[in-house]
Amino acid sequence: MDLGVVLQCNPPASEVIDLAVRAEQLGFSHVWTFDSHLLWQEPYVIHSAILAATERVVVGPMVTNPATREPTVTASTFATLNEMYGNRTICGIGRGDSAVRTLDGRPSTLATLRESIRVIGALGNSGEVDIDGTTLRLPWSHGSTLEVWVAAYGPKALALTGEVADGYILQLGDHDIAVWMIGQVRAAAERAGRDPAAIRFCVAAPAYVTTDDSPGALAHAREQCRWFGGMVGNHVADIVARYGATSEVPETLTAYIAGRTGYDYTEHGRAGNSHTTFVPDDIVDRFCIIGPPATHVDRLAELRELGVDQFAVYLQHDANAATLEAYGAHVMPSLTRGTMSA
Repeated sequence: MDLGVVLQCNPPASEVIDLAVRAEQLGFSHVWTFDSHLLWQEPYVIHSAILAATERVVVGPMVTNPATREPTVTASTFATLNEMYGNRTICGIGRGDSAVRTLDGRPSTLATLRESIRVIGALGNSGEVDIDGTTLRLPWSHGSTLEVWVAAYGPKALALTGEVADGYILQLGDHDIAVWMIGQVRAAAERAGRDPAAIRFCVAAPAYVTTDDSPGALAHAREQCRWFGGMVGNHVADIVARYGATSEVPETLTAYIAGRTGYDYTEHGRAGNSHTTFVPDDIVDRFCIIGPPATHVDRLAELRELGVDQFAVYLQHDANAATLEAYGAHVMPSLTRGTMSA
């Protein structure tokens, strides 16, 4: 299983780049960033600097969207980065959340998302694409390779992912929900005549490594990661509005937002978010990975057994550097060996 990190583009950008460099040194395979240009700094500028400062890690957004990023521009950006630094980019994409809602916009339709995947995939791989009867290509792009991975929760978005995406991003670490979501993607791929085994799977969630499993240590870690339940809740609220609270989507995912009253995007993705008090402790424990290194190894081993190819660690709390180091020193080696080191 690959391990990635998910960073926010908070200033100074030099600290984001330093974390990315350290992640590569520790053996992480991917460096992802948020893409919300009003809340944080411009990610693609920082991606270029990360790629220049590293040699191996694959870099991309988790996730971009076709509403604030026009697909041909997105494809050209990735193809340019690939020409400059070798084929070390990846495109994570979804319908849009904070990037569009801070502009009082709405997430893209699934039809728009599907079309953007088609365009980005073709042009990002130095190919041609037909748009409204016109054949387009990037004439300067040769040999660029780009995978497009889709972030999704709802049934129709999961079906789209299985039909057209190179990979699937599930932004929560719950085992049982992952079983259902991954199963939906694989079933859709099979219905579309694709090989389900060809689709890559990434589970992304906050990870907080504690020195022990004492109640005080776990309580502090939960408070640092509770923001994530609020972020996921934005997408869940859309699912409940569309399909109802008793849809085929697992109740574990939909039931907890009953106490949700609103959300302030100025606190999006931040520890201590005052609009996430509705998120109960058990959801934090299920959606995130919290505890000493052995807990992380066990949870990741379970995900690996499901066929998850990558776990991406959200580092948005007060122990981001310490957690990164703990993964490099304890979790990654133990996961490779299949046992927890003493």
